[in-house]
Amino acid sequence: MSTWVRSLSPLLETTRKDIEEIARSCGLDFFDVIFEVVDYAQMNMLAAYGGFPQRYPHYTFGQEYYRLSKSYAYGLHRIYEMVINNDPCYAYLMESNQSVDDKLVMAHVYAHCDFFKNNMWFAHTNRKMMDEMANHASRIRYYVEQQGSDVVESFLDASRSIDSLIDIHSLHVVRREERRVTDDLLHVPEKEDDHVRRLTVPRGYLDSFVNPSVYIQEEKKRMERERNPEVAFPPVPEADVVQFLLENADLAPWQSDILSMLREEAYYFVPQAQTKIMNEGWATYWHSHIMTDRMVATSQEIIDYADHHSGTVQLGRSLNPYRLGVQLFQDIKERWDKGKFGPEYDRCEDMTQLSHWDTHAGRGLEKIFEIRSTYNDVGFIEAFFTPEFCERNNYFTYGYNEHYRQYKIESRNFEEVKRKLLMSISNCGRPRVVLKDANYLNRNEMYLVHLHEGVGLKLAYAIETLKYVYVLWKRPVHVETISGDKRVLVSFDGKESKVYTLK
Repeated sequence: MSTWVRSLSPLLETTRKDIEEIARSCGLDFFDVIFEVVDYAQMNMLAAYGGFPQRYPHYTFGQEYYRLSKSYAYGLHRIYEMVINNDPCYAYLMESNQSVDDKLVMAHVYAHCDFFKNNMWFAHTNRKMMDEMANHASRIRYYVEQQGSDVVESFLDASRSIDSLIDIHSLHVVRREERRVTDDLLHVPEKEDDHVRRLTVPRGYLDSFVNPSVYIQEEKKRMERERNPEVAFPPVPEADVVQFLLENADLAPWQSDILSMLREEAYYFVPQAQTKIMNEGWATYWHSHIMTDRMVATSQEIIDYADHHSGTVQLGRSLNPYRLGVQLFQDIKERWDKGKFGPEYDRCEDMTQLSHWDTHAGRGLEKIFEIRSTYNDVGFIEAFFTPEFCERNNYFTYGYNEHYRQYKIESRNFEEVKRKLLMSISNCGRPRVVLKDANYLNRNEMYLVHLHEGVGLKLAYAIETLKYVYVLWKRPVHVETISGDKRVLVSFDGKESKVYTLK
């Protein structure tokens, strides 16, 4: 990495140390942060790779790089910073940044790193993911050399198409009975017809890793299902479809390895999707405090800072997580500083008294640090997006009006605004699809169910995704969903796709 990035200049390093000291004095607690300076092409490459300098080869990364490069060239976007959840954290600064931009970015990054380290939803993430991503890239390149680029790329297409079909809460909740590997399980006497197929390995010492007891037990379960087809498979709906495929699909060892790597990467990125509003709001809150209240921005820089900060929190056609997040943290701090919480406050119905309520509780800072540690976006919005906050900050829902051929405000009703907001961030904004039956019609066909929550699947996308699932499962696949006001079943049998209306 040091061959293509530059370290900070002496002046910028002095600035960094000052900001780090101020950030720690504010109560922020973070891993060591390594800042590197890159040009716009390198920054776009990092952004295309999801923030990592090394990723496995796939054409979609090139497509994203091309899109970002064109967008930058036409002045449609500019990436000021990028930071990676790692220990130590890595952060990148654009070499064309002004001095005030670098100060703002450093303060913003230290708050992000504090959030990564202390928010419970990041507790299970791999803190050495920088090395792990490079390892994944090396292994997949090895498979490209062994299997051919077209073969591996096709399998990557299929695997990437379903990398969102995971159980985003499984890292925090035990879904399955704990399975322990013991020597006894490896030497259970077998009947002649119970022989378990073992995977061949090029080196003998890898056998215990490639064919562990867990694999043997899963094979025995598979044979038992074949003898007793009436037994539900899986016994309960499975949210982690990728893990199910790893355990039950007929995959070559190299395919299983690639799918497991993509699953690991998908789980690494989940907390960032679960906390986008909080994370950006927290970083924006603290960069604002450090730049202004702590006077890191000089009198000559304050106008430029205000201009750039206002661009960060400006209104847009889509939800701005920076704006909503920082507004909520500011509102919470003010409420808890003034004691606007608890049974006494909730029971008060005198609007004049409520508007002047101030018990000088002074618990605002304590409260926002507590929230930073324990909440994700769904809980954050559910608990602290109040009618008063919604009205004061003019939140509303909107949609495309066919008559006027433009977007129009649909509702300012608090319940509707909050419902739509929560719907957009639930399950990281992705459709919830679970595996109901992997032996549908007793033919080893896969039956998926879309847990409809107000927004249907796009049938064209569903059909294309089913084609990729077929590549992995090698048997017909189906997904049940709702289209319009009807329950439908979308199916793909390996040759053609069909859509059936269900009763």
